[in-house]
Amino acid sequence: MKKTGAQLLVHALEQIGIRFTLGIPGVHTIEIYDELNKSEQITPILVTHECGASFMADGISRTSKNIGTLVIVPAAGTTHAMSGIGEAYLDGIPMLIVTGGTRRDSGRYYQLHQLDQKKLADGITKGYFLVTSHDKLIATIYEAYNLAISGEPGPVLVEIPAEIQLFQEEIDEMPAYKAVGIHTNFKDKEIKAAVDILLGASNPGLFVGWGSVKASAEIKVIAEILAAPVSTTLQGLSSFPGNHPLHTGVGFGPASVPASQNAFKNCDCLLAVGLRFAELSTGSYGAKVPENLIHVDINKDVFDKNYPAKCTLEGDSQEILKALITELRSRNINRTSEIAKKGKTIQEDKQSYFAEWTEKRKDEIVSPGFFFRSLREKTPDDIFVVADDGQHTFLTAELMPCHVSGHFISPTDFNCMGYCVPAAIGTKLANADKMVVAIAGDGAFLMTGMELLTAKANNLGLIVFVFNDGELGQISQFQKIPLNRKTCTVLPEYKIEGIAIATGSEYLFMKNDHDIESVIDKAIQIASQNKPVIVEVNIDYSKNTFLTKGVMKINLSRFSTKEKIRFLGRAVKRHIFG
Repeated sequence: MKKTGAQLLVHALEQIGIRFTLGIPGVHTIEIYDELNKSEQITPILVTHECGASFMADGISRTSKNIGTLVIVPAAGTTHAMSGIGEAYLDGIPMLIVTGGTRRDSGRYYQLHQLDQKKLADGITKGYFLVTSHDKLIATIYEAYNLAISGEPGPVLVEIPAEIQLFQEEIDEMPAYKAVGIHTNFKDKEIKAAVDILLGASNPGLFVGWGSVKASAEIKVIAEILAAPVSTTLQGLSSFPGNHPLHTGVGFGPASVPASQNAFKNCDCLLAVGLRFAELSTGSYGAKVPENLIHVDINKDVFDKNYPAKCTLEGDSQEILKALITELRSRNINRTSEIAKKGKTIQEDKQSYFAEWTEKRKDEIVSPGFFFRSLREKTPDDIFVVADDGQHTFLTAELMPCHVSGHFISPTDFNCMGYCVPAAIGTKLANADKMVVAIAGDGAFLMTGMELLTAKANNLGLIVFVFNDGELGQISQFQKIPLNRKTCTVLPEYKIEGIAIATGSEYLFMKNDHDIESVIDKAIQIASQNKPVIVEVNIDYSKNTFLTKGVMKINLSRFSTKEKIRFLGRAVKRHIFG
C-alpha cells in the first residue's frame, strides 16, 4: 500500500492515543494538518503563538493520561515553543513535539526555516529524531513517545522533512503501538533496609514531589502506618490531599508555614519520594534534612546531589511504595492511635496561620486569605487549579488546599512566567467535565493572556483570576525590602477588561473583600456556560508569605559578616533617607 508521511504520522499519533495537537500550520506542515483534519480521534487546535501551544501541551500531560503534542513549523515554530519545552524538560513532563522540516531531496540551500534543529533540541529535550524515510516514520514516533514517557519523563522532538510528508511510498505494514513496561530497579533487601531505618526513627516524616503524584493513595497508607507528617514540594502540592490531618504544607524548612516547621522540627528520618531537593522545594536549600534520608526516585541521577541519602530506591514511586507498604505491614506496625494527636496539632497550626490572613475584611482591596477561603469553599474537591510564576503562586500554595491528586499545576524548576493561561486551556481541553481555575499575576497575564482567544474559539469555560497590583509582585518585594527601589518591576498601566473584549471573554472586577463571594459565584456561573471569564482581582500583596520571608532570611545568613553589614547598612540608609 502507498502512503504519504503525513498519513503515517496521523496513524501513529492515533495509536498512542493523541486527542489534541496544538500549533499553527505553515508551509512545512500543510499536509500533516490536512490529514489531522480527517482524523475522527484527533482535534487539531489552532493557537495564537507556539509558546502558548507548548504550555497547553504541558497542561494536557500533567492533568491527563494523554501526552501533550505539538505540530509546528521548524525553526521559528520551534524557537517560539521553547519556553514550554524547557518547562517540561526541567519539570519532568512528557511532551511530543512534531515539526516539519526543510526538503532534503532538492539539493538546495538557504531554504525557508532551514536551521539545525538537532542543535536547538540539545539540552532542552530528552531526544531528537529525524525521520529519514517513510518506512521508519511510525517506528520513530513510537520510539520518541516511549522515550518521552519512560524513566523521568520529558519532551522529545521529531522532525519530518517536507518531501516525506508530501509524497507517497510503498509501505509493508502500519503496526499498532505496544506499551512499554514500568521501570523498576530496586531490590527486596533495599526495601527491608529502608523499613529498618523508618522503624528505627522516633519522628519519621514524608516529603513528596511531582514524581509521586500518581502514588497519592500509597503515600497516605504509609503516612498513616507511621503516623508521620507529610509535606510536599511546590510542584508536588497535589501529591497528598491538603485536607488530610497529617498534611502540613509546602516544604518543611524555615521557608515553610508554621505547621510544617513544627511538625518536622524533630524529624529524625525523612522518606523523600519523587523529588530532586531543588532550590524551590528546599526554600533555597534552607531545609535541614536528617542523616537518615531515604530517597525514592525514578532517575538515579538525582540521588546525593544536594543532600546525601542513607538509602536510595530507584524506580517507579508507586511500585516502590507498594513494596514498602507490604514490608511495613509484615512488621505488624500500628501507630494509627498517634494520628489524631499529631493531626490536631497540625490543624491548630494551620488555623492559627490562616487566621493571620483573615483578621478583618477590607473595604479598599482584596485580602488573599478571604479570597482563597471563599474559592475553596465554593468549588468542588476535584477542581483543577493552575498557577503562574510569581507572588500569587506562593499565596496559592499556602492558602488554597488541594484535595485531589494531580489537580494543582504550576511552573517550577524552569519557573517560566506566562505559563498559566495556556496551561489552563490545555487542562480544560483534557478535562472538559471539570472546573478549571487559573491564577495569574498581572505581569504574567500580559505575556499569554491573548491565548484566551483559543479558549473562546473552542468553547472552553474556565476562570482566570488576574491578581492585579500593577507590579511584578514577587521581584518587587525582593527589591523593596533590601534596596528600597523598584527597578523595572512597576508595570505600565493597562486595561484587563480590554483583553477580555479582544478575546471574547467575559469580564468581572473584584474590588474588595465584600465583592469576593458574589464575584466568584458569578464567574462560576459564566464558566458553566462554556465561556472563558477573566476576573480582575484588586489584590493586597502587603503581607509576605513564609516562602518569601524565609528565602530572604536564608540567603542573607549565608553572606559573610562584611557583606551582611554592607547589605543591611544600605537597606537602613535607603529606608531612612530614601
